[in-house]
Amino acid sequence: MSRSPQDTPLTPATYDNDATSLTLAHDQSSDSEEERLAEKSRTTLELNEYDASLLRDEDERETLLIEKRPLHGIKNVLKNPSGDAGLSLSSREAKSERRKQRRGSTTGRKGDRAEEGKLMFQMEEGFKDISSRSSSSDSLHLDQELRGRLKKQPGLFTWRRHLSVSLVIATLFLVLAFGAFKASSQFRHAQSVPKLSNGTHLFAPTTILVSLDGFRADFLNRGLTPALNSFIASGVSPRYMLPSFPSVTFPNHFTLVTGLYPESHGVVGNSFWDPELSEEFFYTDPLRSLQPKWWTAEPLWVTAENQGVRTAVHMWPGSEAHIPPLEPTYLDKFNKNEALTTKIERILGLLDLPGDFDNSEGVSPDRRPQLIAAYVPNVDSDGHKYGPNSTEIRVTISDVDSMLAILMEGLYDRNLTEIVNVVVLSDHGMATTSNTRLVQLDDLIDLSLVDHIDGWPLRGLRLTNPSRDVPILYEKLLKESESSQGFEVYTLDTMPERYHFANNNRIAPLWIMPKTGWAIVERKEFDVTEAQAAGTIYHPMGIHGYDHEHPLMRAIFVARGPAFPHAPNSRLPVFQNIEVYNIICDSLGIKPHANNGTLRLPLSTVGLHDDSDAPELETPHDPPQEAPPFNGIEPGHMERPNQGPALRPGAENDTTETNEAEEKGDAEMTWWDIMHDRIEKAKEWAKKIIEKLKGNSEDG
Repeated sequence: MSRSPQDTPLTPATYDNDATSLTLAHDQSSDSEEERLAEKSRTTLELNEYDASLLRDEDERETLLIEKRPLHGIKNVLKNPSGDAGLSLSSREAKSERRKQRRGSTTGRKGDRAEEGKLMFQMEEGFKDISSRSSSSDSLHLDQELRGRLKKQPGLFTWRRHLSVSLVIATLFLVLAFGAFKASSQFRHAQSVPKLSNGTHLFAPTTILVSLDGFRADFLNRGLTPALNSFIASGVSPRYMLPSFPSVTFPNHFTLVTGLYPESHGVVGNSFWDPELSEEFFYTDPLRSLQPKWWTAEPLWVTAENQGVRTAVHMWPGSEAHIPPLEPTYLDKFNKNEALTTKIERILGLLDLPGDFDNSEGVSPDRRPQLIAAYVPNVDSDGHKYGPNSTEIRVTISDVDSMLAILMEGLYDRNLTEIVNVVVLSDHGMATTSNTRLVQLDDLIDLSLVDHIDGWPLRGLRLTNPSRDVPILYEKLLKESESSQGFEVYTLDTMPERYHFANNNRIAPLWIMPKTGWAIVERKEFDVTEAQAAGTIYHPMGIHGYDHEHPLMRAIFVARGPAFPHAPNSRLPVFQNIEVYNIICDSLGIKPHANNGTLRLPLSTVGLHDDSDAPELETPHDPPQEAPPFNGIEPGHMERPNQGPALRPGAENDTTETNEAEEKGDAEMTWWDIMHDRIEKAKEWAKKIIEKLKGNSEDG
């Protein structure tokens, strides 16, 4: 067939008469009769060649786009599960639309492709416009390049697609695995430790830790604590426990739950200055004291939660500071007005929560903690307000003992006396003050030289010019102290080693330390001369914070439960409170964080409190006398003779009752049965004492 110069391969005259039209049906409906007849003249070979060329160009553009967009493959896989990533709905519609525009000149189509290439270059960074090459050699080279890339592309795309899918699946798996690990940490811990049954529920190792702030060791001698003395007679305890220096609340409560000296954990006082932060810590100001930057050691509840053990912390000093990285599962904020009965209801309520192995249908979604740490501020608060020898403090001591009796009764009713560990302790003691035992700080030094004063009742001096004034003032104050009965003076270099109070920049470089029962005051707060002339009584009437080894600063520690399988009334050597953290960790079956303590369970006892050769718990003089405070024993020596705590009045037959129970061999007659009987017998006696004390208080 002859062809005019103006004819192109796509003009109707070039088609064979027997060629079948490949135009879609909906396209044919809009064509004229002449066009449909002309299409029949096209040869099938030419049409196929053109269509193949057109499809190759389109596929090449899509392939190059896929190379520049690595997530395109995974998106197509998610959209088209069959794996036909190159034939999405939008691309098929676009091809159909282009087929409808096949009619036209070749020059027009090339121009359209050039414009499309420029547009894609703008949309996809780095895409190169190759559709504008005009020479035959360039066209041939382009055709070969495209053919080669088309042959290689399917395998490359498949590899990248599978890699992307694998990465997504692996990421999802890791996220789910981590979530499952966190969600099941308590369950996994419970699976790995022995469990005890109270008859209806399984209990993983569980410990109740109760702190009686300011409960001095010799308060046990006053006949006001039948429940606590009975608990001692059936448990294990030292004659007393030594606090850490300084013997004040916040440093010692953090020592109890970290096993670290205050110089190591950084809470070196109830108030102190941090030179790096250029800020002051003050315990009664929550906006300052309850910030995690002050609390740089790991407390007991973080150790436990890290190892999958749930914890409940009730008003413990420092627990509201959100110490990283984990919070207690249950955290109760401080409430100084909380009733003692409410505190016990909270503890028993936590024990009544379902455990990990209990049926959770129809019950609270909350789960039982294994550690319950509770803080009782009443004895300390009333000791400061009324003094440790007042009528009011006697009532408070009796009230706290009654609270412990209710707790023990609650455990007894739940059949938990052999299941749950109970540890009762205190942080320090208390000494009586007087306006005759005061040191006027203004008379000792020029306060204009002082930049900050830390601590109380100790006075840590940070001077404006320390390099010049510390040596001068130290020598001056040292001479003053030699002629005074009321205070001692130390620098960081001369600080007694047994205090462990020098290696922290939060500790001031110069210290004036009052002797036990004395106080150091500033004239703007309390003028000693005027007060003595007017007969004014100094407040607070009770103070602690002195030498931690003084008898009036001694604390208590009593333990009973499955982690303490000792004979009733067992006696431990005297130890310092840095040991408590390890003991509680061992009772829960968790690994302690690094600390200064050395004692581990099981504890080694040194006999019984009621052994014939065991010395009694002494009652120190308060106000303190000027006699040697440690009974001639070298300061710093911790292993002193141990004494057994005095029992309540009328308890002289307790040993007889225990022996009779052992002789009977009655399996049902346990130590708790004996203690329960003692508490019942003591109730009426305690009520009479309390009524009498309250009557005296009202008369006064």
